[in-house]
Amino acid sequence: MSDNPLLHISNLSVSFGRDDREVRAVRRASFDIGRGETVALVGESGSGKSVTALSIMQLLPYPMAWHPEGSIKFNGSELVGADEDVLSKIRGDQIGIIFQEPMTSLNPLHTIEKQVGEIIFLHKKLDRDLAKRRIIELLQQVGLAEAESRLGAYPHQLSGGQRQRVMIAMALANDPDLLIADEPTTALDVTIQAQILALLKELQVKRNMSMLLITHDLGIVRKVADRVCVMTHGQIVEQGPTEDIFENPQHSYTQHLLAAEPKGKPITAHADAPIIMETDYLKVWFPIKRGVLRRVVGHVKAVDGISVQVREGHTVGVVGESGSGKTTLALGLLRLEKSDGPIVFVGRDIQGWSWKELRPLRREMQIVFQDPYGSLSPRMSIGQIIEEGLLVHEPDLSYEARRKIIDDALVEVGLDPETQDRYPHEFSGGQRQRIAIARAMVLKPRFLVLDEPTSALDMSVQAQIVDLLRDLQQRHKLAYLFISHDLKVVRALADEVIVMRQGKVVEQGAADQIFDAPKEAYTKALIAAAFDIEAVEDGSVST
Repeated sequence: MSDNPLLHISNLSVSFGRDDREVRAVRRASFDIGRGETVALVGESGSGKSVTALSIMQLLPYPMAWHPEGSIKFNGSELVGADEDVLSKIRGDQIGIIFQEPMTSLNPLHTIEKQVGEIIFLHKKLDRDLAKRRIIELLQQVGLAEAESRLGAYPHQLSGGQRQRVMIAMALANDPDLLIADEPTTALDVTIQAQILALLKELQVKRNMSMLLITHDLGIVRKVADRVCVMTHGQIVEQGPTEDIFENPQHSYTQHLLAAEPKGKPITAHADAPIIMETDYLKVWFPIKRGVLRRVVGHVKAVDGISVQVREGHTVGVVGESGSGKTTLALGLLRLEKSDGPIVFVGRDIQGWSWKELRPLRREMQIVFQDPYGSLSPRMSIGQIIEEGLLVHEPDLSYEARRKIIDDALVEVGLDPETQDRYPHEFSGGQRQRIAIARAMVLKPRFLVLDEPTSALDMSVQAQIVDLLRDLQQRHKLAYLFISHDLKVVRALADEVIVMRQGKVVEQGAADQIFDAPKEAYTKALIAAAFDIEAVEDGSVST
């Protein structure tokens, strides 16, 4: 620990509410970050990590939030209670921040060029041409493919991983002295994670940049952090050098956190179980239109000739980098994207069916989306969200019958039925994911698409969701298409694995075969990055 730290936090407390309804979110937290040092703040959802980070930037909803006590000094200057003029010069310039949810952090009405450029214009006063070159350079640094052609794109036109990279580019735009990274690699596949972490480390060395890393991924913490602070219920219960925390944790909560990880393998299902969903050489191509007449000059081959069978009680895992076509494959199978090729659901080819013909089958094909916060309406209570499917598919059910089904669905996913009158923002990330699963399960589907269902969750909550999905699959004989960049979770659930890259299958086979004896260099690189095996530059695993 430095004698002259860049950031010094002493006895920081944060409260929310007013009058007699005070909620203490952070309790007397103290830690330092030295110049060029990486400190990781770890803990489960609701432990106070993000509130601590927002306190440093003074971005809490003051005066509904306040600091009963404590000090935050950056470069020797007090930030608690500082003038807005002082803070505006520091934010985005001397301190950069990567927010946790890129979809809600990026402005949906502005292009990527405008949003990254705004940070540069505010602090560097560059002319437009220089600023544009800097924007392209930043997007290339964070691994965004075809960076120049993405400048005019809007956030909804990018994948979750691509949006995360844009957020990282914005945070790094002005070469900050301190980077606050709140779950910076949550939506990224393991190879891009490695690239981003290597980039951050390179910038640290080059500029002596400090970093506060907030993450639930303990593997990243071990690779990157110099010191670790463990937080629970608003308190830092243990802190010290990374190796000491991992090798000899003292506090019982730290021991619990390190032990929590999705484990085990899928429950063996019958190899001759009936096929629920099948496709052969499926294509999903998007036209590229140019010119005044908007003529088609080519196609983006998002899914290019993929064959898959999903049997009753089986899980097919789909892995690959963001933008590889994983989600598009799922949307094609569900007939939510136009595609070419047979789609056989329970023995019937539904490819040419109209929306009216498909409607009775929709209840049997459900999806749990990647971002539970974005996919749950903030204006509807949990009961209304789960009830919506019943109103569409079973309109003749009585109110009492619907309430009974909703109660049973909430109990099945481990939630209290008494919570159904609450709204999504009142739940943690793990609870919102359970609500999304309950919404899908209430219609008793046979085929369920799970699109990154654990990507934004703490390690211990990931393990709980994996156990829940296993239990639901066994109880209802569900067929899962499980999309994830987290190979550890895929290994715990999948019977078969498809590795995708740029819309094509790189490798496909039984999960044990893919994980224990991968044939392709790209698959080897993914597994090496996920399981901390050393991999050489071409993607093969080194000995």
